[in-house]
Amino acid sequence: MIRVLLADDHQIVRDGLRRILAAQADVEVAGEAADGDQALALVRANDYDVAVLDLSMPGLAGLDLVKRVKLEKPTLRVLVLSMHGEQQYAARALKAGASGYLNKDSAAEQLVGALRKVAGGGVHLSETAAAGLVAGTRGALHETLSDREIEVLRLLVEGLTPAQIGKRLHLSVKTVSTHKTRAQDKLGAGSTAELVRYALEHKLV
Repeated sequence: MIRVLLADDHQIVRDGLRRILAAQADVEVAGEAADGDQALALVRANDYDVAVLDLSMPGLAGLDLVKRVKLEKPTLRVLVLSMHGEQQYAARALKAGASGYLNKDSAAEQLVGALRKVAGGGVHLSETAAAGLVAGTRGALHETLSDREIEVLRLLVEGLTPAQIGKRLHLSVKTVSTHKTRAQDKLGAGSTAELVRYALEHKLV
């Protein structure tokens, strides 16, 4: 039996995922979390085979959540389920410790297949993401951004202020501003608006 933790801040998404997985004889949804902090607490307190994590949740989230989960339970397999573009985030997710990356647009059977593959010790990527990794995306300016700079950029695009981003990522406003400035410098953006435009044009969000 594959024991699964579902972590997504949207109840309707968790309900849908639970329904899909409940139809599988070899899968049990053993825990649910609505934010990153809750997910981490559940990981600490219980034993799961696979954690299905959304990248965009309140509290601890994104690649930081993947890293913290793997720090707490190194043997726990992580499948990232996200709306963010695979070619932009899949490689970073795997580097952070995830064993698979699946876009939320994927069909139910793809989710079940990915879950079983990851639980069995394999790595799951879509053909598109895998091809992108093989081809490499070196040369793109955003490849020079750190994981933290990517997180700050993503939240800026969502419309959060530096103070709100700081609260979400447990950082000071000054640190958030430093990451924002570094991202602007690396991307050659003269303003927040240009930074957001770059992120949208390159499908970083």
